[in-house]
Amino acid sequence: MKKLIYIAICLFLLVGLNACGGENKVKKENEASKDEVKTATVPEYKVLDFIQADISAYETDKDGFITIFDGKTFTGWRGYGREEIPAKWTIEDGAIKFNGTGEGEAQEKDGGDLIFAHKFKNFEFEIEWKASKGGNSGLFYLAQEVENQPIYISAPEYQLLDNENHPDAKQGVDGNRQAGSLYDMIPAKPQNAKPYGEWNKTSITVYKGSIFHKQNGQTVVEYHLWTPQWTEMLQNSKFSQEKWPLAFELLNNCGGENRDGYIGLQDHGDDFWFRNIKIKILE
Repeated sequence: MKKLIYIAICLFLLVGLNACGGENKVKKENEASKDEVKTATVPEYKVLDFIQADISAYETDKDGFITIFDGKTFTGWRGYGREEIPAKWTIEDGAIKFNGTGEGEAQEKDGGDLIFAHKFKNFEFEIEWKASKGGNSGLFYLAQEVENQPIYISAPEYQLLDNENHPDAKQGVDGNRQAGSLYDMIPAKPQNAKPYGEWNKTSITVYKGSIFHKQNGQTVVEYHLWTPQWTEMLQNSKFSQEKWPLAFELLNNCGGENRDGYIGLQDHGDDFWFRNIKIKILE
């Protein structure tokens, strides 16, 4: 009888241990599944490699600024991810104009973003811009050309907007979608953009990861790339590792291995004008 009781106790303990082991196994599998979500796999991608414009062929003024738009031709410019100029981009009264469709950023085949075909590393970029009523656009810098992906997947965006008439000005957090802002991340302060139909002056300085946005003569944004703070900003945006792993990978390593990239003008579907475009290379 004692022997039977002993065997029964052993069987009970053995079943209990197996059950506990099963529960632990399920728990570990669940934790592993959560970790997989947190570290989403970055899909494969291809960076395009087109011929670069010869920057030495452009006029340089006494202050070291290189004029990259002569007011007459698209020399040195092309569409993002293509070799030609999209037909929606024209030259009007000494300015580059995007001719909007009124359909927002639902780009048509003859639209698309415009870039200057030379990668810059450390620089001071200047441009003047004018919005149509309710107009929306943007300036990209340190952009890579990633096949079948939009330009903003790899490039910070200096927001251009008619703050008074475009609803995006009231979206985001604390005005971080208004003109001059690092789009959807850092608001431009003070907010000093001029109304639609008037020319604004923008300056973007990139120097060893330090970034400065100026709008109409005032510094409105300052931040630093390739830092824990930059990674945190991305994680709190639509480009987080969980939401968009490829964008997070590219933006977190903005500029790629060489820390350089293209300047881009955005097609957001609205009439927009750009002029007096120049850049100073910083050593």
